[in-house]
Amino acid sequence: MTLHDWLWPGFLAFVAIILFVDLFVLHRRDHVISTSGACRTVGAYVGLAMLFAAGVFAFAGADRGAEFLTGYLIEQALSLDNIFVIALIFTYFKVPAEAQYRVLFYGIVGAIVMRLSLIVPGVKLVDQFHVVAMALGGLLIFSGFKMMTSGDDMVDPGESFAVKLLMRTGRVTPEYDGAKFLTRRNGLLYMTPLFVVLVTVEITDLVFAVDSIPAVLAVSNDAFIVFSSNVFAILGLRALFFVLSGMLRTFRHLKTGLSLVLVFIGLKMLFAQYIEIPSMVALGVTALIIGASVVASILHREESSETER
Repeated sequence: MTLHDWLWPGFLAFVAIILFVDLFVLHRRDHVISTSGACRTVGAYVGLAMLFAAGVFAFAGADRGAEFLTGYLIEQALSLDNIFVIALIFTYFKVPAEAQYRVLFYGIVGAIVMRLSLIVPGVKLVDQFHVVAMALGGLLIFSGFKMMTSGDDMVDPGESFAVKLLMRTGRVTPEYDGAKFLTRRNGLLYMTPLFVVLVTVEITDLVFAVDSIPAVLAVSNDAFIVFSSNVFAILGLRALFFVLSGMLRTFRHLKTGLSLVLVFIGLKMLFAQYIEIPSMVALGVTALIIGASVVASILHREESSETER
């Protein structure tokens, strides 16, 4: 077998080992995750992603390396909105702090499986049918404008169709049973509220994947690059949640930046047949827009603090 033949099974095995060590070695007991511990975990996952990017640059070339970093950056930025929605879900369902990490872990396992099932056929469709690429480009532009004009509408998890459907079964316990998703009552199997939370988180990720996957498909036509950049961003999402969930509102200009990134990537995909934008340029523009939105948010926060004084 060649190196390329080992690429997919090797990467999937690597991810499985990381997830196993994460849940059954480092976090085998449910506990509250400290901010300092979460920061170290985020740093470790970012470091792994950068080492992987260096390997892509070394073995696949500068274009593929830039595509990986662009996809990783887009997915990381879009996940910030996802984190805010998950924080709302946890608050709404009053999820115990010690059970939150377990929900996020299994939510991320589901997200990886879901994205694998969407990305591989997605790349083939985009490669074979130009109209699919144009449609995805139009979807990204629409999503960008919609995000820009949506304001800060609050999400009500209780109004979710899935939540209502599960509640109507009469098989959801009113209280939590530790970190269990299922429990037995009088010999019958019941769902705990934690299971409802997990389903809600998975549906939330599916909704966000509608934006993020087309965005990365617009950056690269290599299924492995698209999938690996998604996975590295998702792996760090759990720890990133515990670092940022309480301070996301300070990044008030980030949504505008993300909107512009989606519009830019959508235009790149829509007009790819006529105008070719090099991978390094796409990476630079994406990094510049997201970086500028973060800096603008920090400066705005400092100005607001000085005004209050």
